[in-house]
Amino acid sequence: MAHDNKYAYTIEGKMALPYQYFAGATSSKFIVALRDEKKILAVQGKQSGLTYVPPRQVCDRTFEHLEDNWVEVKDTGVVTNFTVIRYEEPYQPMKPPFVIALIKLDGADTPIAHLVSCDDVGDVAIGMRVKAVFAEEAVNTILEIQHFVAE
Repeated sequence: MAHDNKYAYTIEGKMALPYQYFAGATSSKFIVALRDEKKILAVQGKQSGLTYVPPRQVCDRTFEHLEDNWVEVKDTGVVTNFTVIRYEEPYQPMKPPFVIALIKLDGADTPIAHLVSCDDVGDVAIGMRVKAVFAEEAVNTILEIQHFVAE
């Protein structure tokens, strides 16, 4: 059944909804260390020996709680997979084309998804060594690591 818009006036548009998100104790400690110390913290399972970045509360293998076993990992790592973003949308972290990669940091067992900045997206490859570039001004998000660049 078709609707008659005779009595309905509509305006197309977008609405901004301010909100706050609580990252939780584990993620908060991770972000604060990035922001204040330029350190990348991880959690490590005592039973499994696995080192998780980004940190999580529970080991997915042993189900042990991890938030009391913090370790620091390097700000360097290797690209394990990636995708090239070629379209522009509002609120993107950089102008396309840009790369979002899975990066296994040195000392970690799990990869972190993050931006790789380069002059030519065609230069990014699986196995490429990268290094973190930290934000100059605090942003209180994962973008405390502004992006990664080729090592």
